[in-house]
Amino acid sequence: MTTRISRIFDLYNNGTDIKTEALAGATAFLATMYIILVNPAVLSEAGLPYGAVLTATVVVSAFSSILMGVYAKNPIVVAPGMSINYLFAYTVVEVEAVPWETALGCVFWAGAIFLLLTLLDRKKLILEAVPPMLRYGFAGGIGLFIASLGFQSAGFVLPLESGVMGWGKINAATLTFLAGFIFTAVLMVRRVRGSLILGIGATALLAWGMEAALGMGPPSIASGWWASPDFSLLLRLDLWGPLRIALWPIIFVFLSSCLFDSLATCVGVCEAGNLIDEEGDPRNLGRSLKANALGVIASAFLGTSPATCYVESAAGVQEGGRTGLSAVVAGLLFLPFLFLSPLLALVPPLATAPVLVLVGVFMLRPLVRVRWERLDDAIPFFLAMFLMPLTYSITQGIIWGCLSWTVLKAACGKRGQVPPAMWAMALLSLLLLIDLERFVH
Repeated sequence: MTTRISRIFDLYNNGTDIKTEALAGATAFLATMYIILVNPAVLSEAGLPYGAVLTATVVVSAFSSILMGVYAKNPIVVAPGMSINYLFAYTVVEVEAVPWETALGCVFWAGAIFLLLTLLDRKKLILEAVPPMLRYGFAGGIGLFIASLGFQSAGFVLPLESGVMGWGKINAATLTFLAGFIFTAVLMVRRVRGSLILGIGATALLAWGMEAALGMGPPSIASGWWASPDFSLLLRLDLWGPLRIALWPIIFVFLSSCLFDSLATCVGVCEAGNLIDEEGDPRNLGRSLKANALGVIASAFLGTSPATCYVESAAGVQEGGRTGLSAVVAGLLFLPFLFLSPLLALVPPLATAPVLVLVGVFMLRPLVRVRWERLDDAIPFFLAMFLMPLTYSITQGIIWGCLSWTVLKAACGKRGQVPPAMWAMALLSLLLLIDLERFVH
């Protein structure tokens, strides 16, 4: 059995083993498991039953991550995405007054078009449309984005009354975060195997101790540790309602957001982890996008917002994940929570904060390749990297990176450096920007 698994995922040629991949998969799961509780909380605001969304979230995460691992052979977790679930619940259902059954139908058609695009892209036009400098910008931007999530989760950085981000000041939570951060960083520097998982466990213990010291009592589960799965949302989507012309913009926004987010995450994680093929391109990118597209379609059928590749997958890559086996392990770890979801309440969000910040450091590795003297390359790189954490949106980083790259190259007489697919990406970015402005305002 061990030999067969090693052969299927080509562990030897990737310089890894089953134990390393299992640790990496467990680390990636711990960094992403929050979605099991957060996604139902968001979508229930739009009228979807909480328990049914939780079941859909678990099944979609397991299915999509295992598919990514087995088919695309990449260590990337796929699950219903944050931000796009807010778009689904608060903008499409509440503001636009689209019934949630019809919104799920929009998700299906977005996934179907996404899959069709990847199937037709036999010449890797989507990959070739993204120049190396923008790939480095995506990797760096995702690193800063992940780190900002960690700092905010710990309360180390908080929004001030003026609206800008500021220091959260020293308190029990930030001291716990700092202790966990230093402990995990020391383990990483000393190259201790499983350092990220050990760091998560140690920080969780510290957080529980802090809560006990503050008189909050030990963590408990008031409603019990068992919850039966609820499949009441299965096949509840409205397939034909979204074909009305008035709803095409919603399909377009879902499609563009899914495509851009998954493209940037796959490129960024592969660049940072040196998961590169013989041609110097991110490994199995086409297959990764197909797996994500099938995850979006599964999301619609099961009853949740679209699945996307998770930036927190970088935590597993930093732990040594090199193959799809780590994604399979992460996917399998979702399944028990069809029945044990209340146990997730025992793990404080603070536990993963130090790891997210340290993974941000790892994701900035490709910055050494930036040619700062070439401003027509450096400026789009800079916009792509810094706008992701500043706008709290991977999509915005891609939009402005693509637009600035195309405009600068064309304005400087270097149109020959802009492939046709990049012009298409820039046009898509502009259309998406217009649609996003419409939905936001």
